Amino acid sequence: MTMDANKMLLDQLNKWHEDYTPELRMVRKPFHTPGYHSTLKDVAFTHPTLAACVYALGMLDSRQPHHIERAEGILEQVISLQDQNPEHATFGIWSWFYEEPLERMAPPDWNWADFCGKRLVLAEQRHSDILSPGLREQMRHALYCACDAIIKRNVGPSYTNIAIMGAFVTLLTGEVYGEEKYLNYGLERLRLFSEYTKQLGTFQEYNSPTYTIVAIQELSSIHTATRVAEAKQLSSEMLDVAWGMVAEHFHVPSKQWSGPHSRAYHTMMTPEVLSFLQIASRGELDFMPVDQLTYNLDWYGNDIGCPEKYIPAFKRTETAEHVQTISKDEAGDIVNQATTYMEGPVSVGTFSKDVMWNQRRNLLAYVRNGDASTYIHLRLLNEGYDYSSGIYSSVQKGKDVLFGIGFCTNGGNTHIGLDPIDGAIESADLRVRFEIGGSLHEVRAEAVSREAEAATVHVAEQTLQVKRIFAAFDGEQPSWELRQEQDKLFLDYVIYAGERKRFAFDRMQEALLLFAWRLGEQGEELDTSASVLEANAEVRAVFRTPNRSPLQLTLPLKPAEKMKMLRPRP
Repeated sequence: MTMDANKMLLDQLNKWHEDYTPELRMVRKPFHTPGYHSTLKDVAFTHPTLAACVYALGMLDSRQPHHIERAEGILEQVISLQDQNPEHATFGIWSWFYEEPLERMAPPDWNWADFCGKRLVLAEQRHSDILSPGLREQMRHALYCACDAIIKRNVGPSYTNIAIMGAFVTLLTGEVYGEEKYLNYGLERLRLFSEYTKQLGTFQEYNSPTYTIVAIQELSSIHTATRVAEAKQLSSEMLDVAWGMVAEHFHVPSKQWSGPHSRAYHTMMTPEVLSFLQIASRGELDFMPVDQLTYNLDWYGNDIGCPEKYIPAFKRTETAEHVQTISKDEAGDIVNQATTYMEGPVSVGTFSKDVMWNQRRNLLAYVRNGDASTYIHLRLLNEGYDYSSGIYSSVQKGKDVLFGIGFCTNGGNTHIGLDPIDGAIESADLRVRFEIGGSLHEVRAEAVSREAEAATVHVAEQTLQVKRIFAAFDGEQPSWELRQEQDKLFLDYVIYAGERKRFAFDRMQEALLLFAWRLGEQGEELDTSASVLEANAEVRAVFRTPNRSPLQLTLPLKPAEKMKMLRPRP
């Protein structure tokens, strides 16, 4: 299979040209945010600073004379939007959008020193011969500001993609301009990230379809661009970790990236990710015709390649189980452990303990459904948006999962850190949702009464059984509800729906839900039990299955501080 990178670059640029706004010297894109940082409302389109950087670098990469003037104008415009006042808290960073200055963001995103800085330093390294001296001096100053911001922030190795990207920007800026302080900082940051990852055995941002791809891109950028031998070696070792994680989670029957996901923006595999894997395999994987591949401008000039030893994993269909420790406490006890089980058409993945953030996929399953696939994703919703102060805990064996959702008193609402709840929220609707999406062909939910213990959904030849084992929430009477909206089916366990009211978690005595889950062939009813341990204000749940030890989980009945609830329990 022949893939022409130059042709794919030019074809992709032709699409971007349509979005160019000459009077602003930026590109217009549909407005989208994850629900935080930006305060813009009711806006259809914006001019993102990052998109402008990507477009400008892409045009320079084409090396076509008629693109150079436009690219230079865009870079000048982007640089003018950077905060270059060292007295400001936002020194060195950019806002997300031309339409929203830094002072209007809530809060600004310090990652933009990394994201925008990366494209600027690559433009200087690759294309200094065709850029004007005046612009090159502006770029140098902007990069120094960005590097100073990155160093001041000093993100730790647990923030996987930014730890890598910040190392790249500072390391390469130091190399390009002969600035030892930046080069030394970037190299040391890469060392720290490497050591941290080796000790953990994986990335802290574990198995993220979004950020594992970003990590591979950034590590490949380091390996491609740097001349520092140690940086090349460290990036090569970390690339092996990243590709190993992707390969072992690829579920061949459904063509999906098995859960659990530490951070995800899409639950189904996107055409861009499948294209990335196909291109990185240099054609050994064949997910779609070449003319249907989605190409990203950031891939050009970057030597991205899947190691040959991992290619067979993208073709294997045998049963597999992967268990990986994600985090430990100070005493060395496991706080969070990821489990992935793949058997035939089914993949089930869980974390053992985490928050219910909208980017988490704590309990996620995929089922091959004819020529397509169906996903099942557990969510906790406050008025339709994922509620981050829910604490998920589970144990998994095969396709069986015993899990609970508790509530903390001091977490976040829509985000894990940006909007703290301070002990209470107001809500007109709280619910646990089993969201079923992707292909709904041959998906059928059995009728369920509000007061029932269990609910059943059939997906192709598989059956999902979910049983409520225990439910207590400040005197409310939770109940089942089945809904379908557009291309999704919702099996909801409604905690509360009615007039908007206050829920004070710091005063509640009871707020805990426990469920048993099984996804497989139709079988007997789930054998479960729960008992309240009044002396410790805990609930112990048991899920019994034939031919193996029962799954057991003991969780606090009463809400508590987030860090306390995330501690490992005996």
